[in-house]
Amino acid sequence: MGFTLFFILHLTPIFLFLLFFSNPIQSAPDYTSLVYKGCSKQAFQDPSGLYSQALSALFGTLVQQSTKSNFFKTTTGTGQTTITGLFQCRGDLSVGDCYKCVSGLPVLTDKMCGKAIAARVQLTGCYILYEVAGYTQVSGMEMLFKTCGRSTSAGGGFEERRDTAFSVLANGVASGHGFFTTSYESMYVLGQCEGDVGDSDCGECAKSAIQRAQVECGNAISGQIYLHKCFISYSYYPNGVPRRSSSSSSSSDSSPSPGTGQNTGKTVAIIVGGAAGVGFLVIFLMFARNLLKKHDDY
Repeated sequence: MGFTLFFILHLTPIFLFLLFFSNPIQSAPDYTSLVYKGCSKQAFQDPSGLYSQALSALFGTLVQQSTKSNFFKTTTGTGQTTITGLFQCRGDLSVGDCYKCVSGLPVLTDKMCGKAIAARVQLTGCYILYEVAGYTQVSGMEMLFKTCGRSTSAGGGFEERRDTAFSVLANGVASGHGFFTTSYESMYVLGQCEGDVGDSDCGECAKSAIQRAQVECGNAISGQIYLHKCFISYSYYPNGVPRRSSSSSSSSDSSPSPGTGQNTGKTVAIIVGGAAGVGFLVIFLMFARNLLKKHDDY
């Protein structure tokens, strides 16, 4: 009996370890993956080092401010060495995640763009932008980057769902003061405007990005469109939108969300699976006990 107790006490933790880790745990979202970079072909001449000093001061201020908010715009330097810059984090990032995202951008920008008189580096969770005084301004509606998923939907009302979700997004990003994300019938959509863009202009920018998505991405089940002053992204999940680790207070609580039902089903599955695991453990221990009892009888 002593050997049986020894067997149970030592093998049970191993069994529980294998049972627990046999189901992979979803890793935390990565907000620091590079989406795109835009570097001016013109580089500033800096024999005195004034541009470099101004740019370094700008980056330092932006990183410091990222510990307090998810958007900040400022200017450093004087005269011809004046540089305007900003950073913005995605609206559903915490202040801590925003800082982690922004803090690596100065080094990355310098590595990718060097002494360009204007640059923008976009990560999945944040971006940084700077322009030397006198740099030619571009339209807020100008498309900077796009990416469309390779998979396409074979009917099933996909276009209707997508376009309805887009309509909700266009209204939501304006009423949400620049950021909005929601789910609608297996569609997940997200939109954000630059922090200093007014609600009305933000809505128009989002509509322009949506039109680009409809034309550029066609029936692709996912896509991202980045304009100068806003961006949108969308994804279609045939089996229901998965639970998001974070949510925005500006998300529409009243919008239909299939993710709720999907999450309920996942919760039930976890409970049933856990009960089955415990039952299997009990059977395993009873089998081990009987086996060792026979061994002791010999």
